[in-house]
Amino acid sequence: MTKLAGIWRRKSVAQLQADAGQSSGLRRVLGLWQLAAIGIGGIIGVGIFVLAGQQAASNAGPAVALSFLLAGLGSACAALCYAEFAGMIPVSGSAYTYGYAVLGELVAWIIGWDLLLEYALVVAVVAIGWSGYVQVLLASAGVTLPVWAQHSMSDATMHYYLHQGLARIGLVHGVVPPPADGYRFNVIAAGVSIAVALLLSLKTEWGARFNTLVVVIKLAAVLAVVGVGVFYIHPANWHPFVPARIVGADGMGHFGWQGVLTGASVVFFAVFGYDTLTTAAEEARNPQRDLSLAVMLSLGVAMVLYIAVSLVLTGIAPYSQLGGDASVSDAFRSIGLGWLATAIAAAAVIGVTSVLFAFMLGAARIGFAMGRDGLLPAWFARVSPRFGTPVRPTLLLGGFTGLVAGLLPISEVAELVNIGTLSAFILVCAAVWLLRHRQPGLTRGFRVPAMALVAPLGIAFSMLLIAGLPRITFERFLIWMALGLLVYFGYGIRHSRLNPDQAT
Repeated sequence: MTKLAGIWRRKSVAQLQADAGQSSGLRRVLGLWQLAAIGIGGIIGVGIFVLAGQQAASNAGPAVALSFLLAGLGSACAALCYAEFAGMIPVSGSAYTYGYAVLGELVAWIIGWDLLLEYALVVAVVAIGWSGYVQVLLASAGVTLPVWAQHSMSDATMHYYLHQGLARIGLVHGVVPPPADGYRFNVIAAGVSIAVALLLSLKTEWGARFNTLVVVIKLAAVLAVVGVGVFYIHPANWHPFVPARIVGADGMGHFGWQGVLTGASVVFFAVFGYDTLTTAAEEARNPQRDLSLAVMLSLGVAMVLYIAVSLVLTGIAPYSQLGGDASVSDAFRSIGLGWLATAIAAAAVIGVTSVLFAFMLGAARIGFAMGRDGLLPAWFARVSPRFGTPVRPTLLLGGFTGLVAGLLPISEVAELVNIGTLSAFILVCAAVWLLRHRQPGLTRGFRVPAMALVAPLGIAFSMLLIAGLPRITFERFLIWMALGLLVYFGYGIRHSRLNPDQAT
């Protein structure tokens, strides 16, 4: 029982602030605009280049702009809570660290273990999508990869190899015929995952400068979409703005206000990413001031651009024609601006790399924080004396995400991405609200306005979206959590820095 009591150990805010004041080996080199670029890089990606058009075609029609607005309001509740914590506890680890301060060690472990998987899988999913854009550009230049190197395995192939492995150890029986498509490995997706890990292993400012440049290119492309597209808008394409509800024979439907809400649930996953910048708290020059500003700035910029692009896309082309994987390029090609469509596709390839950068940085910094606290081996918290970065966990993540992106189909990976981030949002909103009651006198660089309204809304919105996830997502999430609890009770609880039996 004494051992189990350790799960409620908390790091006080004073302890965390003291940790921030000590030298961790990480270098404080990031200013406000570099932090904001990490946040913007994490938010703006497939949401603009793919989801805006797809959700207009499949769920919301021209009212997809309202879907983004609703999703942004829900995400803003969590963003405000992140901003208050970031200004008060400028320590690496983001939601993991905030949970440690308020909800105890076990909850902190669950959040950290959760986000390690979620951030890594975001990298894998985006890398697979990025590979598709690259191959389109290569094909336009007459370059085609061998068939086996173009894509990850299909669902059928993955299940075949999984069955073969389980059969060898006697867990399943019977014979499953091999799929027709055979073994495949997405070389480009795996390669970009490893390349981003190598970049993040170098000096933080080098990676941050590269990321800022990529974000500038991406923003220029988005502004070109709006600046040029506004002259080709036909207001008739916006009528009706909310198309009539259509229900199919299977009972499923789209359009109408229900379609707008469905669209909001889908695009919600394109309006977070600002949380990744808070994982770099110990690399910020002035974290108490800049972290909270960067969180709000990155989400604000992203939301303005999402809504503007949604209105332009549905204004220049009928929403029914926007369902492709490259909907922005398709829209401009449909009005005779093929040169701009190609330029946008190229900018998307460049710009999406900033999403990889943001989420891999976030995962590596969470692993670093957990290693420093003793919940993972100290190996994770060792910083390269030459580069001032946690090289080992970064390269480990690069190898893991490279294998996942190279081998697994995007549908299998994407199903797991969302539940962990939403769980973290719930806990952050609850924790900042609880801490406001427990310690109202703490110095806060930023205070959430209308806390009694904002925090519950953030919790409710996240719970609503979790409830809509498929059952298989919960099953796989529970398997990952069970594995995490084995690691915690087998290692973390005994090696925690807060364990009184642990030598300091």
